[in-house]
Amino acid sequence: MAKASIEVIEALKKTADSIENGSPYMWGHMGSCNCGNLAQVVTKRTKAEIHAYAMQGHGDWNEQVNHYCGQTEMPIDLIIFELLTFGFTTDDLKHLEKLSDPKILERLGDKKYTLSHNHKDDVVVYMKEWAKMLENQMIENIILPTFEEEYNQMYV
Repeated sequence: MAKASIEVIEALKKTADSIENGSPYMWGHMGSCNCGNLAQVVTKRTKAEIHAYAMQGHGDWNEQVNHYCGQTEMPIDLIIFELLTFGFTTDDLKHLEKLSDPKILERLGDKKYTLSHNHKDDVVVYMKEWAKMLENQMIENIILPTFEEEYNQMYV
């Protein structure tokens, strides 16, 4: 699962908002599909650049992630590397393309049965829920000192 960080959460929210507010979305286009839209936000590359990089390889995002190798100089591998370095995992990218992460789907309840991986409104719901899940993970890991601990450190 993606690193629960402010940067990852913000990238997910920005991508979801962008799709929701009219950013070009086409599931069959490597630069404007689910992963393509996220890659635009993270890498600051255009949909055309991402698509051109991907077309030098074979298959959709799922297949290209499966064949990812950090040692090659395939352009799509550079995009995938940037996404991984940013905090996402290869599993995250595969799940995003199909809207299939079990942890995210569980949080959606009955809504998970109606999601379509190539419907932009469903992508928005999925990404926003993913961001909420990561926010909750961050909150759960915050440890605040108690008043007694602060008092003891100051006066003992």
